[in-house]
Amino acid sequence: MAERKATVTRRTKETSIKVEINLDGGSKYEVTTGIRFFDHMLCQLAQHGIFDLKISANGADQHHVVEDVAITLGRAFSQALGDKQGIQRMAHAIVPMDDALAMVALDISGRGQAVIEDSIKEAFISEMHSDLINHFFVSFASEARINIHAQVMRGTNDHHKAEALFKALARALDSATRIDPRIPDSIPSTKDSID
Repeated sequence: MAERKATVTRRTKETSIKVEINLDGGSKYEVTTGIRFFDHMLCQLAQHGIFDLKISANGADQHHVVEDVAITLGRAFSQALGDKQGIQRMAHAIVPMDDALAMVALDISGRGQAVIEDSIKEAFISEMHSDLINHFFVSFASEARINIHAQVMRGTNDHHKAEALFKALARALDSATRIDPRIPDSIPSTKDSID
């Protein structure tokens, strides 16, 4: 099996982003975006998705940093998956985080779409604008070309809601990207193509 790794760099007048990912890693991560809470959420992706992740990001505006990290991470994720031969493709995860409970169901379908119900009420979580959580999911799904449905099912603490969402995304990505030993040489689609 080919190595499922990718490195993607994105530079604009607003941001400079570099993402390195290894889908078959072991939860090693190094994340620096300048937004501590966002760093914390991205580390959850690597830790609970069981992949290696290195992200460095610079930019003056939170919105552009989060959006461009999501775009770059999505592209890296898609590149690392290659032709998607042998993957499980669809998966879901339900994750508790203290008072919060979140569900993510996804399909690595080649069609980027995100439906998010996060029920986050506060304008900020730590120093991060909370509406950027939804924006991250939407931008990541679009560039990774993944169909993602995510929902906070219950909870009162917005930090816990967000963390449960990211952990559920991580666990679902881990399951969906695993190679199914029954079909290691097949692309899991009746079209024989996922693009």
